[in-house]
Amino acid sequence: MEYVNPLGEEKVSKLLVKFSVPAIVGMMVNALYNVVDRIFIGNCRDLGSYGLAGITIGFPIMIILLAIGILFGVGGATLFSIRLGEKRQEEAENALGNAFVLLVMAGLTFMILGQIFLKPILSLFGASEAVLPYSMQYMRVIFFGAVFQVLSIGMNNFIRADGNPNIAMLTMFLGAGINTLLDPVFIYVFGMGMAGAALATILAQAISAAWVVTYFIGKRSRNKLRLKYMKPKLHIAVKITSLGLPGFSMQLANSLLNMILNKSLLIYGGDIAVSGMGVINSLQTILLMPITGLNQGVQPIISFNFGARKYGRVKTAEKLAIMVATAIVVTGYIITRLFPTQMIAMFNREPELLKFGSYALVHWFLCLPVIGFQIIAANFFQAIGRPKSSMFLILTRQIILLIPALIIFPRFWGITGLLHAAPFADFFSSLLTGFWFYYGIRNLESAPLLVRRQPF
Repeated sequence: MEYVNPLGEEKVSKLLVKFSVPAIVGMMVNALYNVVDRIFIGNCRDLGSYGLAGITIGFPIMIILLAIGILFGVGGATLFSIRLGEKRQEEAENALGNAFVLLVMAGLTFMILGQIFLKPILSLFGASEAVLPYSMQYMRVIFFGAVFQVLSIGMNNFIRADGNPNIAMLTMFLGAGINTLLDPVFIYVFGMGMAGAALATILAQAISAAWVVTYFIGKRSRNKLRLKYMKPKLHIAVKITSLGLPGFSMQLANSLLNMILNKSLLIYGGDIAVSGMGVINSLQTILLMPITGLNQGVQPIISFNFGARKYGRVKTAEKLAIMVATAIVVTGYIITRLFPTQMIAMFNREPELLKFGSYALVHWFLCLPVIGFQIIAANFFQAIGRPKSSMFLILTRQIILLIPALIIFPRFWGITGLLHAAPFADFFSSLLTGFWFYYGIRNLESAPLLVRRQPF
């Protein structure tokens, strides 16, 4: 009897819950990697605000690692889902094997370059003389675990696309749980400080990576990681890379944004402003990770049904995802209005940091309610195999609008102008995405012809 993939038959709302809820929970748990490190470091008497600043400087580099995982993981899983929708299983497993090899090679390259150029990289990313030693202790260990991080992030997308979102969620629970348990042991009990927090992180990621690989060579997976499909094929690697470019670009832009932001904060507010924004970055991660999880959950539904030419199901899935995303960010917005000081105090209670952090939190998230729509609508184009459109819309918010605003606004209005750069970019990028998305949905039936004509 032929296997019928539920992605093409089951009720869309039920599928969205089935795929997105585990992804949302998983991404929230995954967000704890960085957030837990900051909480324990910020509350450690020997580290405090300098420790927070040190991990904040390293944050853009960790985003690049995440970007590599997304480039080959989301790109590969999108191709994998489309090929399964077209009933071409051998080509789907080819995408899986090639993505695995690309992830390993990229992780090893990142590790080697990071160890060689650690100090100049951290200086480039905005570390002051006081903060540099803290950043070096943390990031030297993180670089050693680069291959584990990109593998666990990247391959987990394939578990979800293989039809097992609950196992994908467990992968993230496993890693974040181990990290949370090991952090206080290494930081407080063993007195390892910054290096201890980083060691807890990479050990957790190594276990997660092993778990993911075991899944694809074991009995639970429908599609297998086979040695014969691990031989790199240029046309598959190019397709995977092109489909992963929108998400990769978003994260790379996020890294560049954080680097510029850290440098501007140092100029206009000093190390305390860098520490405060580090806390806000953690809170932003918590608030927006559910949207990332929702997007990961809806992607295989849209990609499969697009490949199967079931356009009504594609539209239903996207509409529901936008509604849920908007509800999530509106809830987050209300919380930041009601409890700004309490949210900052979770990380550090130094009066100067509390004052700056609570003020910055309110202004940075001024247009938070529109971000959910912008992220889901922009990534819709990636799910239907139009990465160029998706990448443009993503970069509009992170690069074209926000980075120039971060450079220009502070020259006129100081630190207050810097903090209002984010709502400016959020509003106008959402407006542009709305127009683009309207015409994309309206002309969805003609999209397959466009995809075949385009190399990407």
